[in-house]
Amino acid sequence: MKQLFTSLFTLLIIGNTFAQKEIPKDYFDNPIKIPLILSGSFGELRSNHFHSGMDIKTKQVEGVPIHAPADGYVSRIKVGHFGFGKALYLKHPNGYSTVYAHMQRYEGNIQEMVKNAQYKKEKYEIELFPEPADIPVKKGDIIGYTGNSGSSGGPHLHFEIRDAASRPMNPMLFGIEIPDTKKPIINSVFAYPMGDNAQVNGNSKPYKVRLHKQKDGSYKAENIEAFGKIGFGISTYDQQNGASNKNGVYQISTAHNGQEKFNVLFEKFSFSETRYINRFIDYKYFKKNRSRVQKLFRESNNPLSIIKNEEQNGFITISDTFESIFTIEVCDYRDNKVLITIPIKGVAQKELESKADNNNLEYIVSSGNTSMSHGKFDIFFPAESLYEDMYLDISARGDTLSFHKDIVPIHKNITISADISNYKTADRSKLYLGRLNYKGVPYYSNTKLEGNVLKTRVRTFGDYVIASDTTNPKIRPVNFSDGKWISNNKTLQLKITDYESGISSYRATLNGKFILTEYEYKKNVLTYDFDDNIITDSENNLKLIVTDNVGNSTIFEATFFRKQS
Repeated sequence: MKQLFTSLFTLLIIGNTFAQKEIPKDYFDNPIKIPLILSGSFGELRSNHFHSGMDIKTKQVEGVPIHAPADGYVSRIKVGHFGFGKALYLKHPNGYSTVYAHMQRYEGNIQEMVKNAQYKKEKYEIELFPEPADIPVKKGDIIGYTGNSGSSGGPHLHFEIRDAASRPMNPMLFGIEIPDTKKPIINSVFAYPMGDNAQVNGNSKPYKVRLHKQKDGSYKAENIEAFGKIGFGISTYDQQNGASNKNGVYQISTAHNGQEKFNVLFEKFSFSETRYINRFIDYKYFKKNRSRVQKLFRESNNPLSIIKNEEQNGFITISDTFESIFTIEVCDYRDNKVLITIPIKGVAQKELESKADNNNLEYIVSSGNTSMSHGKFDIFFPAESLYEDMYLDISARGDTLSFHKDIVPIHKNITISADISNYKTADRSKLYLGRLNYKGVPYYSNTKLEGNVLKTRVRTFGDYVIASDTTNPKIRPVNFSDGKWISNNKTLQLKITDYESGISSYRATLNGKFILTEYEYKKNVLTYDFDDNIITDSENNLKLIVTDNVGNSTIFEATFFRKQS
């Protein structure tokens, strides 16, 4: 019977994969039975990625039941400290799948399967791929409860709908209704001169266009003088009813003298392309001003599929004395629109600013591998680690590598190696490579020790240092004391901290038996749930070992008493 169920379900999925061109509007119900108010929208611009779903508010509480929006089966379960935290994946007969993240806990037999696997592997972080017949679900079944697990900034449900190729799609396309009567908000518009002779108002640098809001809600820009190849960029966001969160917009389109130049549509993308967001935005401006400007033109090495239409890659070419009108229209899913009109006059300027002095800088050709050495440090740039050829400011002094500034995005990992042969052999195991934060304190970068060399792979420019951690992690009981009775406790909680290289692993036992402890890194708290029923004795001996990223360990032991029912 199990094999028959699996075969039938597989055939249904295969058969329906070809029907995904027409998106079903009434197939999926809402995953939670409260009014849907968003704290994050599909395609929203995030650090190093586009948001792959919608974040649904849960009134700042955890434990709201999550319902299967359609028939299907549990295809994947992933539990992690970071990222999605506790996540669940359902596959549906029409070929689509749905995803639920940052959950508090799973329901019924799903929770039982997870706990059994965690205890069997003696590990909190796990990933499971049940067979189609293992955990079937019916539309409306409770599959879990909303929470705040993983890299979540507050209680909510992250909800996704993915197509048969596992590409996330905008849930609003499927009839998920989000009330929205608000127009998008415009923060700023920039003009980008592109090329040696291009300029805006006599300047070759990006120019912030002054906007004047009109009575009808549209914007008219100041008249600008330009020449050569020009692109535009915009910082904008949308808000739905009931919330003040700055969410992403649905569509941005541009036109030059009425002819469409560029169209960006946030309906679907693939995870393989999502990091190209750093090519899509003005990364340097974001790092300096914390505002993401979307470039309304396609540069080289930008394969983003969200760009639907483009003429001359979205650029315009302005000739001397030529007058024209450039427009930008920003739209949300409910068709609330804002129009920006920019009058342009072509004026050739004779003098431009002097070129930057690139002496003593390293020139990196993005299409090939590049290796270099500075002091104790060796650096390897794989091909296409940068989006374009570039001069970089790299130098070394003692144990510190000044590795340009974090105003240039890195696409593929760059390897930094450091020679530590001048350190005593006994001290080398406590060394690591860390990126200095704004306070000058090193933040651990995943480091490997190979002989006399430390190696790490990085995706962020900045200052890196050879750092040492000789301090053991700290452990402190939160809701119990050594030698005390805790019969009324539902949980056992301990705070674990390591302010240098950071926590790497932990393991807890009661009376010599492994117990599952959940690590909430945002609060530095480990929690054991007595409902796991690992102990049956009144007197219990707890042992916890916590290890940091360079191998320093702390052992905590305590005895507590608990009346067994």
